[in-house]
Order: sequence, then C-alpha cells, then structure tokens
Amino acid sequence: MSTQSAQQGHPRGLYLLFFTEMWERFSYYGMRAIFILFMTKALLIATDEASIIYGSYTGLVYLTPLLGGYLADRYWGNRKSIFLGGIIMAIGQFMMFLSGSFYSEKALAITLMWSGLTFLIIGNGFFKPNISTMVGQLYTKEDNRVDGAFTIFYMGINLGAFFSPLICGGLGDTGNPADFKWGFLAACIGMIISVISFELLKNKHLQGPNNESIGIQVKKTDLKVIGLVIASTAFVFFLMNFKQIFETNFDITFYLIVAAFFLSPFAIIQDKSITKIERDRIIVIFILAFFVIFFWSAFEQAGASLTVFADANVDRNVPLAINKYIIVLALAALGFYLMKFFEWFFEWKKNIHLTIAAVIAVVLVLLTFTGHIHSFSQDVIPASWFQSVNPLVIVIFAPIMSWVWTKMGDKQPSSPTKMAIGLLLVALGYVVIAFGVKGVDSTIKISMMWLVSLYFIHTIGELCLSPIGLSMVSKLSPLRFSSLLMGTWFLANALANKLAGTLSSLLPAGLGEGGADTVAEVVAPKSFLGMQIVTLYDFFWVFIILAGVASLILFGLSKTLQKMMHGIH
Repeated sequence: MSTQSAQQGHPRGLYLLFFTEMWERFSYYGMRAIFILFMTKALLIATDEASIIYGSYTGLVYLTPLLGGYLADRYWGNRKSIFLGGIIMAIGQFMMFLSGSFYSEKALAITLMWSGLTFLIIGNGFFKPNISTMVGQLYTKEDNRVDGAFTIFYMGINLGAFFSPLICGGLGDTGNPADFKWGFLAACIGMIISVISFELLKNKHLQGPNNESIGIQVKKTDLKVIGLVIASTAFVFFLMNFKQIFETNFDITFYLIVAAFFLSPFAIIQDKSITKIERDRIIVIFILAFFVIFFWSAFEQAGASLTVFADANVDRNVPLAINKYIIVLALAALGFYLMKFFEWFFEWKKNIHLTIAAVIAVVLVLLTFTGHIHSFSQDVIPASWFQSVNPLVIVIFAPIMSWVWTKMGDKQPSSPTKMAIGLLLVALGYVVIAFGVKGVDSTIKISMMWLVSLYFIHTIGELCLSPIGLSMVSKLSPLRFSSLLMGTWFLANALANKLAGTLSSLLPAGLGEGGADTVAEVVAPKSFLGMQIVTLYDFFWVFIILAGVASLILFGLSKTLQKMMHGIH
C-alpha cells in the first residue's frame, strides 16, 4: 500500500500528525490541569497572583508561534521546527518536575518553575504553528476534505487532552503537595513519545497531494538564527520574572501581547507582493482573530477560575470509590486501542511499537505502585479531572460535526457564521452556571452537573469555532505566508489566554479558597468595566456579556466577511 493511500479518505500523513499532536497535547494539558493547583497548594501563591501567572504562561505560549512560524518559513522548515520544539518542551516539563520535587524550598522551586515555563513557551512556539500548517499541506486548497481533516486532527488534540488530566491530575492532584511532581513527570514522558514518533515516521508518511515531501528545511541555520533563539529565550525568562525583579504590579506581558496582536497585521499587509484578493483574505483572518479573543478568554477559564471553582465550590463526592486499579485497566485498554488504530505505522519497524508499549507500561506502573503517591482509591473526584469533560465531548462529537459539515456541502454556514455560533454557545454555557450559583451561599457547594453542563455547551461551541478557524487560516493564507499567518492566528489565542488569567483574578475575594467567603469583609469588591464582582453570579456574568455581545456583532458582519473571502468558505 502506498504512503498516500487513504484511511477513511485521508492520507496517512494526517494520522501521523494526529498521533504526534495527541501526545504533545497530552503533555500540555496534563501540566495545565494541575498548574494553578500546584501554585496555590504547593507553592502557596495567592489565587489572584496565580491567575496572573497562569495567564502570562498560556498567553506567551501562543505568542511565540510568531517566532516559530518565521524561522520555519525562512530557515528550518516545519519538520525541524517540530523536532526542536518538542525537545525543548520535554526539557521544560522536566524542570517543572524538579520544581515540584523541591516545592518546600520556595525560592528554588519558583526559579525552576520560571525556567520550566520559559522552555515550554519557546518550545511550543516552534511546535504549534508548524504541525497545524502541515495538516493543510497534505491537501490542495480546493480539496473538500480539508475541514474534515482539521476536525480529525482536532480529535487527536482532544484525545490527548482527555486522558492527560486523568493521568497527570490523578498523579499530582491527590491532596498531597509533594505529589504534583509526578503529574509533571508524566507530562514530560508524553512529550518524549511525541518527538520519537514524529522523528521515526516523518520521512515515510509526510507527503503532499503530489507525493512531494512537505515541511523540509529551507536553508541552513546561521549564527543570526541561533542568536535570535537564545535572545528570545532570555527575553521570555525576563518577562516571567519581571514583576519579581522590579517589585511592581505593572503587567508588561499583557501590553506586549496587545501590541504584538495589533501591530503584526500591518507588517504583513505592507508586503508589496500581496495581491488585492490575498489582502482581502488576510484582513478576514485578522478580523476573525479579534473575535476569537472573546471566545477563548471565556473558554480558557477551564484551567484557571473554573478549576479553582471546582476545587472549592463544587460537590465532587461520588457514591462509589475510584480505584486506581480500575484506572490502570482503563488506560491499558486505551493504550491497546491506540496501538491497534495506528498499527499501520509500525509495519516497517516493530520495535517502535514495543518501545511505545513499554513507555505506557512504565507510566502505568508508576501510577499503580509508587510509594510516594497516596492511595488512589477515593470517593472524591479531583478538581483537575473536570478538564477531561471538554475533550471527551469533542472526541465523541467531532466525527458527527465533521459529517454534518460534509453532508451540508455548499449549504453549510460560512466560517464567520460558524464562529459566531461558537461565541453564542460559550455565552450560553455561562448562563447555565450563573443560574446554578444564583442565590447560593458561598459556603454551599453546587452539584457537579452544573459545571459538566457548562463544559458540554462550551465544547459544542468550540467545535463550531476552533477547527473551522484553523482550516480557514490554512485556506485563506498565501502559501509563502502560511506558517507566519498561522502564528498570527495564535496571537489571538495569546491575547485571549492572557486576558483569561486577568479575568480569572476577578474571582470574588475569599471564594475559591476553601469555599468560604473568609475575607469579603476586609477586601474591597473587585470590579470590571464599572461592574462590581461580589458573588460568583456577578463573576460569570462578565463572560456572558463579553461573549454574547461579540457573537451578535460577528453575526452582523458575517456576510461582508464572506464576500471578502472571494469564494472560499
């Protein structure tokens, strides 16, 4: 069977990228699931400050793809960028493991945390835009399978995101601050699996529609490029430490990301080689990127305020104990399924198959038998596990949504309309949770079904927006700017994630700290755009307003944007 033979109508290269991205997202979301809990429970950082740090990290993670896209387009190509980015991120996760290992020595632990976050930010910048770009390169621009391909690729992202909180959260979020390091170590192992898989199989399967190799190196690396990477790493480390170094509350990271987002369009549009149609299409990318900010700033509360909320204000008791051996069997079954699904990868070299199986076995043994981890048999769901609801729903519903878009053909809504629907749904999710907490005393914990319902509605909204957005950027971008424009698209995510951390810090005083409003009488109420945030009900209304208004405006602009896309849907 040839390399380009299709499985379910798609080239095999798609499934290699699926597998690679799945393990990278396992690493990212596994670390994210426990990050804010690690800061507040192990390092004893205040919730407000932890939210700002969380926002700076997740914001810069989506800013550095500009650097990675630039170097890939002009020097390294997609393949080399993905490899280097993966190695750097594995080092970053290991530094987070060391930070968790020395959590009781706060100064050392925080320094190691800053170093780990810096490597994760830089590595992601090389990895993220390039693997997404390569999905689009597997097809021609006129290929009707592109939207379906990105939806399948998005399934890979969310399959990794589903079981990472279960493993990393199960290892780290035990109630014992000494255990967070094991969650970070599992994330490190996941990143290593991603890199090994990609490197061993890229030459065999990553070919374009005409069987040409894609993502190859453009030209040799020179000292200027090496200097740029070193300088960027040092600058990110400086940004993460800025407040501590200068003992100031000035959030330089926020203003840097804002400036980058609004200035980058001018740098691209000024290129004299861009035609009028290309310019219109690029402008559409920028306009939609602006509206994406409102979606992700509300959606990404999942790793920040909603995790704190789940930990303190949600009744997480379950009638039956969760036994670690049941989890081990479930994960072993999942591992077997994945290896069978990707069995065609290993036709030419069986020891790769055995290597990945052995690594999974090591993780499972660590989960089951290590003496450093508390008994995993418990009747309270870890707060970090709620972050698995979103990817689980995506894994289930992504094929359905892909089928719906394909079935509708030319009658399906335009990309701007789909994204407006996504914004409306994220606002609706907050309407549900606001209703759940309305009139409830801060010491009373609400049913977990309110939070699960929010995540379900948000996930359907995400399926209307995120994979469609990635596909749209791939189709609208001129080939010579493909990686750079994908990096620019992630700028919107950068600003949104940074804003998400800032908005998370508006969590009412005392709420989210043991579920008791212990400091409300001595701390002045927080406010946003003149609106006082006294209760959780007030807090959730911030996101209803932001996402709801943005949705209505985007619905009004959809037809104009569709015309500017010049025939691309």
